[in-house]
Amino acid sequence: MMCTAKKCGIRFQPPAIILIYENEIKGKIRQRIMPVRNFSKFSDCTRAAEQLKNNPRHKSYLEQVSLKQLEKLFNFLRGHLWGQSLAETMEQIRRETTIDPEEDLNKLDDKELAKRKSIMDELFEKNQKKKDDPNFVYDIEIEFPQDELQSCGWDTESADEF
Repeated sequence: MMCTAKKCGIRFQPPAIILIYENEIKGKIRQRIMPVRNFSKFSDCTRAAEQLKNNPRHKSYLEQVSLKQLEKLFNFLRGHLWGQSLAETMEQIRRETTIDPEEDLNKLDDKELAKRKSIMDELFEKNQKKKDDPNFVYDIEIEFPQDELQSCGWDTESADEF
């Protein structure tokens, strides 16, 4: 079935993912309600999103919905089950999906480090200028003013040694 996803949201009671899509053959806008079963406040949102996306009943409808978006919806559901308000859950998701430049990544465990790296990769892909972009310029040369540059002690000492 050919369908184009328009909106994706969540219903808290009873828990369900709601997809509004357009049937390309008939041109009609339809709504699909996908119930969320066996999900508790201790459940893994990534795993739940993968299971829903790979479910044979929903797979063709969720092709255009990203796994990150489904994971975010499950995070909202988990926050609701913990009794958090929508604003608190949004703030928690924002903290989890942004990189703090002052954070020491050496102190993170492997799972958290992989999560931070995927966020950085996603941000890099989003900000990367490609050849097809209208304001792409090949081989940019920039002159930096010499008076603004500050000398570091380590680079002047090492130059004398060699």
